[in-house]
Amino acid sequence: MGKDSFDLFGAPEAPKAVPVMVPLPVPKPYTYMVPEGMHVQPGSIVQVPLGPRQVFGVVWQEQVAEAIDPKKLKSITTVFDCPPLAGEMRDFLDWTASYTLSPPGLVARMSLRAPTAFEPEPMVEGLRLTEERPERMTEARARVIATAEDGPAWTRSGLAHAAGVTSSVIDGLTKQGVFEPVFLSPPPIAAEPDPDYIAPSLEPDQQAAADELVAAVKADTFGVTLIDGVTGSGKTEVYFEAVAETLRQGKQVLILLPEIALTPAFLERFQDRFGAKPAEWHSDLAPRKRERTWRQVTEGQLRVVAGARSALFLPFENLGLIIIDEEHDPAYKQEDRVFYNARDMAVVRGRIGDFPVVLVSATPSIESRVNADQGRYAKVHLRSRFGGAALPDLHLVDMRRFPPARGGFLSSVMIKGIQKTVERGEQALLFLNRRGYAPLTLCRVCGHRFQCPNCSAWLVEHRFRNVLQCHHCGHTEKSPDACPECGTLDHLASCGPGVERIAEEVEKTFPDARTIVLSSDLAGGVKRLRLELEAIAKGEADIVIGTQLVAKGHNFPNMTLVGIVDADLGLSNGDPRAAERTFQLLSQVTGRAGRSGLKSSGLIQTYQPGHPVMQAIVSGDPEAFYEREIVERERALMPPFGRLASVIVSADTRADAETHARGLRQAAPSVSGISVLGPAEAPLALVRGRHRFRLLVHGRRGADMQGFVRTMIASGPKERGTVQVQLDIDPQSFL
Repeated sequence: MGKDSFDLFGAPEAPKAVPVMVPLPVPKPYTYMVPEGMHVQPGSIVQVPLGPRQVFGVVWQEQVAEAIDPKKLKSITTVFDCPPLAGEMRDFLDWTASYTLSPPGLVARMSLRAPTAFEPEPMVEGLRLTEERPERMTEARARVIATAEDGPAWTRSGLAHAAGVTSSVIDGLTKQGVFEPVFLSPPPIAAEPDPDYIAPSLEPDQQAAADELVAAVKADTFGVTLIDGVTGSGKTEVYFEAVAETLRQGKQVLILLPEIALTPAFLERFQDRFGAKPAEWHSDLAPRKRERTWRQVTEGQLRVVAGARSALFLPFENLGLIIIDEEHDPAYKQEDRVFYNARDMAVVRGRIGDFPVVLVSATPSIESRVNADQGRYAKVHLRSRFGGAALPDLHLVDMRRFPPARGGFLSSVMIKGIQKTVERGEQALLFLNRRGYAPLTLCRVCGHRFQCPNCSAWLVEHRFRNVLQCHHCGHTEKSPDACPECGTLDHLASCGPGVERIAEEVEKTFPDARTIVLSSDLAGGVKRLRLELEAIAKGEADIVIGTQLVAKGHNFPNMTLVGIVDADLGLSNGDPRAAERTFQLLSQVTGRAGRSGLKSSGLIQTYQPGHPVMQAIVSGDPEAFYEREIVERERALMPPFGRLASVIVSADTRADAETHARGLRQAAPSVSGISVLGPAEAPLALVRGRHRFRLLVHGRRGADMQGFVRTMIASGPKERGTVQVQLDIDPQSFL
């Protein structure tokens, strides 16, 4: 038994009580008795009674802090045959709960998302070669025997595939005693990557960057490195060398991607370098595959996992490196139940586990740039594209001088650019970060606007599916023929463009061009999107119209024109990160052009050509934008020079939400360096039928934001009736 174990044999007179964290919104572990003869240790995954039901949980510590009468305690029901949750992982979950002000039980639940995997996978039937040989030897049988000699045991289908024969040949040899049945451990979800499968071909700048990362891995200690490289500079190939070194050390690797389900090209690039694809972890995994992946990660069978933000909470057996690709991406922020930023929590996990973390982006977040500039992070800069490919020539299209035709949204400059591109046999991409056909539908006669009955938002028209939909609660209704207010037929007007409307305009203008629309809400889901991305990469489309999905690191070799339909869209809200987000998104989208070396260009339609973001993008001088934005942030004490926390109060009635929010504001302690703004009705004042008010807590960088918010919540009114309070430390959204 290890030093953390509880061996109850020989000690029946001193029963043990242990704290067990259950995956519920509870503030601390519950205490349970360990039955005589049962062996548990900190991290053991167990089943315990909770009220009338049985739930799973984790033994959190060696013993409870206070003495409790054993007669008042229930006992652990079962100890699962599963590797325990390591101390480092439990420390990380505790830290996350404390930082995000989330119930520890909910945070622990994120590491235990596959309860059916707590027991070992069943063994599979296999075959092992014996000394017997068949009475009649054929060429097929000889191949099977020769193949079987290369391994101790095989599955029936695996041996048939490897030998290039049908299963009936295997069955015939088994009947003759050439093979005997055995039971095998289930095969891993993904084959083991080979760090030396292909020798990389790196340019001098890439090799120097790779050497820095490899040195960080060899140092075998915590440190953060930011890879800041222009689009197409080969950042992926560089961090693959850090992956290879970690594998040579026998450790596991986690690669976080903002949209893992939509990046098959990354998986293929990984396979080209390491001879096998990584395991995947994201919400679209089939349940059985999800369970097997979780189990094999905990047992150390899977060496590399590529996943979405939730993969950060997988209980790795021996994690040695985390890579956060596109570290600036807003998709790393979770805004449901537990509010956390996977980029920031990955850095914490690396610090607790004492291993390196690598952040990767062509447009780093302001927070990461400041950390690198101030020496907290190491910085690696890749200034040029791989293979000498040039960045696209970017031009602003002033929509005041070149307005679109009546009823259209593409300027004459954009249309001419697309026409020339298609005539050369190359691809054009039109980007508009707005799903559907139109964001608003109204009646020309009475002015009625179609609004969601559950949210303070307009219904978005989706003409491909003939529905109006709310993008906040999912409410859907059939597109009407008449106005429900005045009854007038054929007088409903679609206002503004979405990608479907741009596609309609493109098909009218270029009827012979092959057009594809990329949007997350089209029929077919992830599978269809993957197929369309592959088709685009193979050159099977002339014009691509897409939302922000197209900015997620895809490589389209034949794409030479990128057109931004509405560059001003992201600047029209009160988000303090609006300029940064717009700069990042537009830079990433225009970076899809010219990655294979072909001469490329980008056209950016804007009504604000003088805006600093627009000037920074076309000037090719991102440093000017970063310098200006950092100065503005520092002057306003906004992150990373100050701290923010958001308190969202919601209720079934507006009065209840406002009353509770005002009560919290009055309960806020008086602390130097921290102020509270609000309460104010949220920009989205009604979501899913619940009225919302917001308070924004603003403090200096060193302020104890968590302590302030805890005191305010504890001193304020208690949640009653339908009132709910959500806490978001370091908010990214202000809706």
